[in-house]
Amino acid sequence: MIAAVAAVLVVAFLVWRWRKLSLEKKGIGILVALALAVYASGLLSELPDPKKVIEDIAVALGPWTYALVAALAFLETGAFVGLVAPGETVVIAGGVVAGQGEIQLLPLIGIVWLCAVLGDTTSFYIGRRLGRPFLERHGPRVKITEERLQQVESYLDRHGGKTIVIGRFIGLVRALAPFVAGSSGLAYRRFIPYSIVGTGLWATTFCVLGYVFWQSFDRVAKLAGQAVFGFGLFVALIVGIVVLYRRRGAIRDWLVAHRRHPLIRPLFAIGAPVHRHVVRPLVTLVRPYVSFTRDRLTPGELGLELTTLLAIGGVGLFFFVVYLTELDRTLAPTPFDNEILELAADLRSEMLVDVAKMVTVLGAFPIVAGLVAAVTVLLVVRRRYSEALVLVAGLALVYIAVHVTKDAIARPRPSGQLVDTSGYAYPSGHAAYAMTWVAAAVILTRRLRLVASGTLVFVALGIAAAVGVTRVYLRVHWWSDVAGGWGLAAGIFALLAGIALVVEHIRHNGRERAAESAPARGT
Repeated sequence: MIAAVAAVLVVAFLVWRWRKLSLEKKGIGILVALALAVYASGLLSELPDPKKVIEDIAVALGPWTYALVAALAFLETGAFVGLVAPGETVVIAGGVVAGQGEIQLLPLIGIVWLCAVLGDTTSFYIGRRLGRPFLERHGPRVKITEERLQQVESYLDRHGGKTIVIGRFIGLVRALAPFVAGSSGLAYRRFIPYSIVGTGLWATTFCVLGYVFWQSFDRVAKLAGQAVFGFGLFVALIVGIVVLYRRRGAIRDWLVAHRRHPLIRPLFAIGAPVHRHVVRPLVTLVRPYVSFTRDRLTPGELGLELTTLLAIGGVGLFFFVVYLTELDRTLAPTPFDNEILELAADLRSEMLVDVAKMVTVLGAFPIVAGLVAAVTVLLVVRRRYSEALVLVAGLALVYIAVHVTKDAIARPRPSGQLVDTSGYAYPSGHAAYAMTWVAAAVILTRRLRLVASGTLVFVALGIAAAVGVTRVYLRVHWWSDVAGGWGLAAGIFALLAGIALVVEHIRHNGRERAAESAPARGT
């Protein structure tokens, strides 16, 4: 009844103000009136539960659920579907199907993660292609003025990473943030690490949520909606506090100017003693700890570099764990293992076999250990001790992890090996050790700056890729062994580098504070 009355009132308002309303407001009014009319008619009560429909479709699809969830995860940001349909419901439905045993959880997370990153990237480059002129031309229709656009660009430049990661859990922000980031001129290299971290957390959270509580899909979907709503309110509260804090001077001046107003006077009578005896001492006590935490979480460019390392480490370890859990259930070849071996057999020739035997040596442990020794000496001479420790400890941990995993999984190697080898297959030690070339190249390029460009890094990536390909070509490893080795080493080196980065930054800040306080003590 209320909806019907509201629909009549909206229609009456449109008729009364029709000539004075813009085309957009007319369209919005008509849509609102139609929605209220449909709701009042009771037709919606006869429609099936959309969550139940999605669940039934997913169960009917079986393994094709991967494709359905992947497509919607991509379209949510890649085609702005998230503006009209939240993606969490479909991702949770995929987790539900995984919980029922129709599909597997970890591959589902990986597929959703990848497609969400691709969707963000597509939206980002759509924004880059349409650019600022598109927002300048169409922005005023949705109250995006030139001043607001400059504010958004400034904010993305200073806090783009936080917006991308946090916004992934807020529907409207998730659908628009990549587009705005691209149109505002944010560099893709600054965008993609945060997108990888944000989409990874998002995909994992909602896939696992559906997987764990698959017996009560409606309850989980409701819980997810409440959680997202609460998270959005929390973010809005934090933003409001920050805005009030930044405008505290203007607010204080306004209150002082109106302190004699009957409504304002009690605030001064009560607030002044509270501020003097409670707020001020509390702020004095807490401020050093807040500053300490803030400096370590967002210290200049550390945020971008640390997020990049976390993204690399997370993706690498994810691939390693996916294959690890799959092989722990069965030692049978995983998807693409046999196909890639067959392709290698079709391309085999004596000359290519000889070349592969020479290239694969670059991933042997003695060769890589010699590389680490030479680079470590150079780092020690340059007093880059933390980088030297990362390189040495990284190779040692990779070696231990490779052999422990090999013995634990005990996966047989492919038949028909073209070189003599021993031991088990998963993960490929040569592929894992070859990632040391990449770690060394990144340190030489980024830390010692011996090379002005990333040429050395690309060469090292080529070596690591070539070593992995030769292991499959020589039939000593399956493709999954190589991918697992790459992922394991990338994860270990990236996470160790992240730890070293934070420790080095803390030490650097400590030295700066000591230097600043020394003159004060001297005086």
